[in-house]
Amino acid sequence: MSLHESLRPEAKELAPELVELRHRLHRRPEIGLHLPQTQEALLGELEGLGLEITLGRKLTSITGVLRSERRTGRAVLLRADMDALPVQELSGVDYTSEIDGAMHACGHDMHMAMLVGGARLLAAHRDSLDGDVVFMFQPGEEGWDGAGAMIEEGILTAAGPMVSAAYGMHVLSGKTPAGVFTTRGGTMMASSSHLKVTVQGRGGHGSTPHLGADPITAAAEMIMSLQAAVTRRFDVFDPVVLTVGTIHAGTRSNIIPDAIEFEATVRTFSERSSELMRSAATEVCQGVARAHGLSVEVNYVREYPATVNDPSHAGFVADVVEELFGPDQFQLMATPETGSEDFSRVLQAVPGSYMFLGASMSQDYESAPSNHSPLATFDDDVLERGALLHAELAIRSLARLGAPVH
Repeated sequence: MSLHESLRPEAKELAPELVELRHRLHRRPEIGLHLPQTQEALLGELEGLGLEITLGRKLTSITGVLRSERRTGRAVLLRADMDALPVQELSGVDYTSEIDGAMHACGHDMHMAMLVGGARLLAAHRDSLDGDVVFMFQPGEEGWDGAGAMIEEGILTAAGPMVSAAYGMHVLSGKTPAGVFTTRGGTMMASSSHLKVTVQGRGGHGSTPHLGADPITAAAEMIMSLQAAVTRRFDVFDPVVLTVGTIHAGTRSNIIPDAIEFEATVRTFSERSSELMRSAATEVCQGVARAHGLSVEVNYVREYPATVNDPSHAGFVADVVEELFGPDQFQLMATPETGSEDFSRVLQAVPGSYMFLGASMSQDYESAPSNHSPLATFDDDVLERGALLHAELAIRSLARLGAPVH
């Protein structure tokens, strides 16, 4: 029996254990960079696989290196994120979160279980690997830049040489049929930046606005002008999304506050548009503030770069999926997603590919609650597929990389 033929029944045999692990992780979600219970649970699952384990210093990450018996000098990286979201779960599943205000609403519990499955499959066949495999269990994907922290702590050289390729996988609670994989070469997901604007006025009585300096009307004008800038200062074929998510000001309806603060997320697909948005946001807000006789502070912080897949690696993923599961189980992404992802930092340094896996529990997947929704649910049946694809990508990627250059 070939290695390819043996992995499929092994993945199927693992499936019940992966479901149990996923449910256990789902019940006890943790948020941010420090996830001690999650780390402990994963370490227990990885015990006995013969991995070289390194724990993070600044975060509760886990780096596992599986050494091949063939010392080729090559290594590939597989990644799963670990953190949950500050969301109160309303899904109604019988393994619902036991932690108030926290939920694995983005499916990271699925990612961890699938990568554990991939590690088990690969550990059982280390004698067939043409190089080493680095397993990246990463906290803090949801806005904490855990990938950046793990890169600083040496994840990309954990096996010795720089890893030659990297792959990551993300489940979707909607948009895509369950079990179907999708990706694309080039830009796959947007960059993200954070805009924070503080407008300083002069408080007073709401009945006599001419005696004060109202920051609320100025901020409202800024928000509308920023939206106009998006449609009038940027190429429609290099789009920008700007969404104001918070506005804070005032205490009573008849009091003009001294200040107002609003914050927005900005998504772009190119470095040029992101930097242009920085200057445009500053110019717009400063111009409106001057017109109202007010002062303004504009802070524009770059967060994650765009997630850019190496085209050859994205094509490789598609080929492997189609061979394993059938051509109808892969869909080419027509356009990039406006979501962002800190695995982009890995792909800036190493060629590879990110991909999505449909995990909707609804036949009407297009209208199912999306990732981050308190109603989001994910189909356990895809765990087996995710584990198998992790293993196959590592095996085949190491084989296709060829002999190291000396």
